Amino acid sequence: MDSYLIQVNGHGDHAPMRDVHLKSAGNNLSPGKAKGRKPRWAVRASEMSKKTFNPVRAIVDSMKVEPNPKKTMISLSLGDPTVFGNLPTNDEVTRAVKEVLDSGQCNGYAPSVGYQSCREAVAAYYNCPEAPLKAQDVILTSGCSQAIELALAVLANPGQNILVPRPGFSLYKTLALSMGIEVKLYNLLPEKAWEIDLEHLESLVDEKTACLIVNNPSNPCGSLFSKRHLQEILAVASRQCVPILADEIYGDMVFADCKYEPIATLSTNVPILSCGGLAKRWLVPGWRMGWILIHDRRDIFGNEIRDGLVRLSQRILGPCTLVQGALERILRRTPPEFYHNTLSILKSNADLCYAALSAIPGLRPVRPSGAMYLMVEIEMEHFPEFENDVEFTERLISEQSVFCLPATCFEYPNFFRVVITVPAEMILEACSRIQEFCEMHYQGAEGAQDLECDK
Repeated sequence: MDSYLIQVNGHGDHAPMRDVHLKSAGNNLSPGKAKGRKPRWAVRASEMSKKTFNPVRAIVDSMKVEPNPKKTMISLSLGDPTVFGNLPTNDEVTRAVKEVLDSGQCNGYAPSVGYQSCREAVAAYYNCPEAPLKAQDVILTSGCSQAIELALAVLANPGQNILVPRPGFSLYKTLALSMGIEVKLYNLLPEKAWEIDLEHLESLVDEKTACLIVNNPSNPCGSLFSKRHLQEILAVASRQCVPILADEIYGDMVFADCKYEPIATLSTNVPILSCGGLAKRWLVPGWRMGWILIHDRRDIFGNEIRDGLVRLSQRILGPCTLVQGALERILRRTPPEFYHNTLSILKSNADLCYAALSAIPGLRPVRPSGAMYLMVEIEMEHFPEFENDVEFTERLISEQSVFCLPATCFEYPNFFRVVITVPAEMILEACSRIQEFCEMHYQGAEGAQDLECDK
């Protein structure tokens, strides 16, 4: 055993000395092992990782089913408008990014909350007298999903709960559970075009409720709340003193006969964190550019929530700087015709799909008003050989090679979701196959009873 004297935190002749014993082996020195301790590997996954659960992936990955090899697969399951190439983004959008790339001026780190000029551009784009915004009210994020994550993380502590729509986007639950936050599901009403059951919503609020998530326009429903209904939602939040996390990634993606109202424009006192981004309206989900808009007319959030969002944003040091650099030009230069053409295609596809599925016995689609989806009820009593929507959609894949997401993924069994961004001819082919499938398995009231008796 060799002994060494090491000087620490001292100067001159009176610096303190420590006597450190090191074990020597050849030219290498290593700390001696603790007496009696036998080193062993003990690497374990974190509790946070164990609590992270994605319902869509869990259900879809467990669907061990092969499509019909005689029919080309048609996937109506993925909410990505770029998959089939029929909905490209606008040339002005791609040109803006190319100009930034060629300039070489946005290759370094940006502030974690985003470049000041980009925050100003987003604030200017969404600013209105009813809901004024300044640059300091904008936090840029890596996609809308990170905006939702930061908003949840700043509003809720482990042990608190959040109010989440049912049916609703599965990411809310995935993020909340990973943070130790309880999820309470409030019901949407298909018979009322997916309006919120306000009585049920309010009954869920307790002293541990941290926020209410409002998704409008909706994934998975493709629904749109009216101004009146949004005011009713705000009245509940105001009575209960619960802030709102507004997922508005599909904001303005509504059909021509509908009007989108950002919820913040109707609020005089309820503080709101509105989450959005480029992904859906500009058809570039892979660019990962999102934002949080802080609406706090009565200064209820104060500096605490704002400072908290800044600190949370510092964990990954902000979103892609190339897209940030292009953001002002994207917002200013994208021509209105681009938005109009996209919505015209989606509306046409929605009408085609709704009409075709409405004509199929045993299915009851709910007409959408925007976004990229519609929900279809399965009258399970007429398909008694299937236990639930998961079995129904599995067999639809194996027999007809059409993949729709079972709405169990969205906490709403016995429905399925259809994505309407695919080319029109594929929608028509898919609906034709769904009709063939339903006609094959449909049982009238008497047939269904007989089959139940046979089981």
